[in-house]
Amino acid sequence: MLSAAHDILKEQESKNGTAPTSATMAVEPQGGNSSNSSRYDCNPVSTAAVLLADILPTLVIKLSAPFVIHKLPYGFRVLFCAAMAAASFLLVSFSSAVWMSVLGVIFASIGAGLGELSFLSLTVYFSRDVLGGWGSGTGGAGVAGAFLYSGLTQVGLSPRVTLLIMLVVPLVMLLSYFSLLVLPPSLPQWRGREAEYTAVGSEDRRALMDASEEEEEQQKSTPAEDRTTGPLAFREKLHVIKGLLLFVLPLGLVYFAEYFINQGLMELLYFPKFFLSHAEQYRWYQTLYQVGVLVSRSSLCCVKIRKLWALSLLQVVNAVLLLFAVRFLFLPSVWVVFVIVLYEGLLGGAAYVNTFYFISKETGDRHREFAMAAASVGDSLGIALAGLIAFPVHRYFCSL
Repeated sequence: MLSAAHDILKEQESKNGTAPTSATMAVEPQGGNSSNSSRYDCNPVSTAAVLLADILPTLVIKLSAPFVIHKLPYGFRVLFCAAMAAASFLLVSFSSAVWMSVLGVIFASIGAGLGELSFLSLTVYFSRDVLGGWGSGTGGAGVAGAFLYSGLTQVGLSPRVTLLIMLVVPLVMLLSYFSLLVLPPSLPQWRGREAEYTAVGSEDRRALMDASEEEEEQQKSTPAEDRTTGPLAFREKLHVIKGLLLFVLPLGLVYFAEYFINQGLMELLYFPKFFLSHAEQYRWYQTLYQVGVLVSRSSLCCVKIRKLWALSLLQVVNAVLLLFAVRFLFLPSVWVVFVIVLYEGLLGGAAYVNTFYFISKETGDRHREFAMAAASVGDSLGIALAGLIAFPVHRYFCSL
């Protein structure tokens, strides 16, 4: 979606006879710059600019939505996500100004953020095995999305026509959810959880009112964490979040390290004597990363990794290694970078799918739905921090 948005921006600017904006150049880190005197073949703006434009709306959604999203039933959430996706494709396709294209990207980011935390919460209503399918699907999305967009434009379709064709995606999403998916009876499809708790008949209310004073006092004295029914209180949610830190912090660190590599260092890892151009090298870095993510997110049925901190530390080692490689240029060949990037994707995908698997396994039934949604902020927070750090790093290297 981001590549398509900036393709449209570039087309608009060429029609107006103006030079490409820094935002457009940011999605082309692989292109050479004739006015660039740096040994790193830098662009004026780091690709971190595009990363932040994509992740910040998602981060805001993930930070705030878990506390109020239970008021919105799943059926409406899915409709909203599909509407955001369709609106983003349409806005960018028919945009006549830069702000319309940017708004389209924002819509896509909002839909992605709300969709991720909603579908992760939805997994608690099914067998825990569905997390393996979720991992494979999200991993495959990166590979399939990149290849599909590239393939359609490669055969001669314009970015605008390609985006209009992609309107089939939100349509298939709606058909899959409302027609294909067999929803369990316990799923609050068209009404919120609180409505279910208050939907008690008059006879039940009389029975509750006639309960003995002793039972009422006992119920009042029961800690909120020990109750099994009713919506989660704010204090309960804070208690759950505290317990999630052991999962969220390693996940955030993994994503911070890998997106610092992807958006801060990859564009600087250029080997001019290799048969692939700078553009092709960067493209293969991103593709191999997505392949690694797909493989590891699909591995839950074969191997489960509980030591999440080990994955995060290994990813940090990758980031430090490549940081020194950019500074001192000691890597002998692009093939070495290809292997490291593939390994980076394996670590990131494994951290993601194992984090949510063990949250689902080790969280109580009452708190699991909220926990799955709240924990999804970990990767987005790490990505946002990586984008912020990548800016001064890019400026430093490009000044050498």
